[in-house]
Amino acid sequence: MKNIFKKIYDFSSSWTGTIVIVLFVIFFVAQAFVIPSGSMKNSLLIGDFLFVKKFSYGIPTPHLPWLEVPVLPDFNKNGHLVEGKKPQRGDIVVFRYPPNPKMHFVKRNFAIGEDEVIFTPKAIYLRPNEGDKYIEKNYDKNDIIILNGKKFIKEPYKFKGIHYDDNVNLLATTLKHLSVGKFAMQPAYVEELPKMDINLEFNAYYMKVPKGEFFMIGDNRDHSDDSRFWGSVPYKYIVGKPWFIYFSWDKNKVVRWERIGRFIDTLENNEKYIYEQP
Repeated sequence: MKNIFKKIYDFSSSWTGTIVIVLFVIFFVAQAFVIPSGSMKNSLLIGDFLFVKKFSYGIPTPHLPWLEVPVLPDFNKNGHLVEGKKPQRGDIVVFRYPPNPKMHFVKRNFAIGEDEVIFTPKAIYLRPNEGDKYIEKNYDKNDIIILNGKKFIKEPYKFKGIHYDDNVNLLATTLKHLSVGKFAMQPAYVEELPKMDINLEFNAYYMKVPKGEFFMIGDNRDHSDDSRFWGSVPYKYIVGKPWFIYFSWDKNKVVRWERIGRFIDTLENNEKYIYEQP
């Protein structure tokens, strides 16, 4: 037994052993990720360096870091060596950007497959696929609203970092993207909602999320490139769940010591850490 441990120690101490161990951790356990944009503030901030838990939703097919080249075939045709539980509603998720899978995005999972989503500037509504009884049992009755004869929940997630920017005219942005075919949701008329513009025949956008896919949206609602624009995310692109912050600094390179070592669920649930990034 002592000889076995000595061989393991000698191997792990070698350059080859070190590389194998590091790659094993990156492929199957945790991978470093830095928040590059403000789409998730004020929950996650630009300059947050975090580890992604790679085994949260199964084991993704490993890719070489930086090159993002798969090192194994996609045996199961779902982007995962081992299929696991799927992202839940409200989870913050790291995934591959569907239009360019070599890029990683981080967003909140707003809806799962077969859920219905209605979006208007400054509000977004969810109808879980489980139906009315599920809605009545699991959501605050004050948030339940009837839209076109169906029960929806207005802003179902209560994390403190979720917010809108009153200085942004998101309607103009959506119309611009819609005009060039780069908006994934469909124009819809919802009689219970006010007009967005007197010159428009619709007053909302609608999507029914395809089965097995996920509707991802940034907590910084008016500054997020997300599923509203390019569509839902298939399971094959799901990478993992943000784990904890190992380093953080602001745009002036001032270290945010209070964020270092914090788990993501602490950051998104404790108002102490929810503040507007300068």
